[in-house]
Amino acid sequence: MPTRILPAVGDADAVRSLITLLSQLPDAEPLPPVGDSTQLVDTLARLAAESVDELPEVVIVHERIGPVPALELVREVALRFPAVGVILVTTDASPGLFSAAMDSGARGLVTLPLGYEELAHRVQAVAQWSVGVRRHLGHGGDVFTGAGGTVVTVCGAKGGVGATLTAVQLALAAQASGRPTALVDMDLQTGDVASYLDVQFRRSVVDLAAISDISPRVLADAVFRHDTGVALLLAPGEGERGEEVTDRAARHIIGALRSRYEVVVVDCGAQLGGAGAAAVEMADTALLVTTPDVVAVRGAKRAVRMWDRLQIRKAEETTLVVNRHSRGTEIQPALIQKITGTALAATTVPAHFKELQAAVDAGRVHALDPKGTVRQALWALAGELGLVKAPETAVVRRGTRARGGDRGAVGFRRRRE
Repeated sequence: MPTRILPAVGDADAVRSLITLLSQLPDAEPLPPVGDSTQLVDTLARLAAESVDELPEVVIVHERIGPVPALELVREVALRFPAVGVILVTTDASPGLFSAAMDSGARGLVTLPLGYEELAHRVQAVAQWSVGVRRHLGHGGDVFTGAGGTVVTVCGAKGGVGATLTAVQLALAAQASGRPTALVDMDLQTGDVASYLDVQFRRSVVDLAAISDISPRVLADAVFRHDTGVALLLAPGEGERGEEVTDRAARHIIGALRSRYEVVVVDCGAQLGGAGAAAVEMADTALLVTTPDVVAVRGAKRAVRMWDRLQIRKAEETTLVVNRHSRGTEIQPALIQKITGTALAATTVPAHFKELQAAVDAGRVHALDPKGTVRQALWALAGELGLVKAPETAVVRRGTRARGGDRGAVGFRRRRE
């Protein structure tokens, strides 16, 4: 059986050199190379969604890959796709880098300039390891699912547009549908998730920032299990400590959560620092919440342009959510979409703050009236984003009437449509 090898190299000359050598290896099947970290992860996720057997046995990561640094990319691939063996190609052969590469999850290291013998030996060893892992998974009953959980980030065009409320309700909707869900407050200086849910906590996201190997037990110690079942990883009570959560730490933390929960919702707030930017870049879905007023729309446009300049996220890969919408508003969602160039969520959230005020003041937004229009809209948004499990369709015999619960489900689907 040929060994499938996926090169991740950003430099054109390095690509040609690597492909030439890989083509000479016995039983090697080099796949079309990918040019950056985002393309690599997306390619592996697409293949994993089909089957574990579709994944390449070996991924070769060049040290000059970007925009995510090579070691962080190695860590993410090893965490999300444990049946894939990763080889790091680098000019630095020092023991320090070798140790760091192994700690990140690499299965081997090859030094530049590339040599046939060294590359062939390392590829063969890593391929054998990968095949052994897949054989073990195939007989162990614990089938690897590939890309891990879904990560959704929620950012605000400016402060006060409802990003935190949106994030909380999306997480509640996902958890209520039976999907294990984590809610992360990555608004590190001014996060309010704990206030919205009336939570007293000791540990926060800062406690994980300096940990290089986040085991399930360490993660369990840091999260707070809410009464609703949602796992909360909260912002620090002392805002100045938020600086301890670097972009690298954020990637590590979100990757660990993604491997343990089906849905990970991240509240990034309105001020996007390094950690929030890393979360947005990693996200499967990035939401930008705005209200239909000039100041907020300008803020949304400014955020989208900044993300594009910093290569965090393209405008068309960002989904805009319009909060406090009404038919009489002069600025309508279609106009906001045209101004920002983003995708637009079909679900808008109506302007009915009176439904929220008592729950927000009491810190019990998880207890919103299920019949309230705001809650229904936010849970419909969760359905639109694919965060909730589709309910099993009940079979109703001809000549019988559906029960009240069935009528409610039909009404919910109609409202979503």
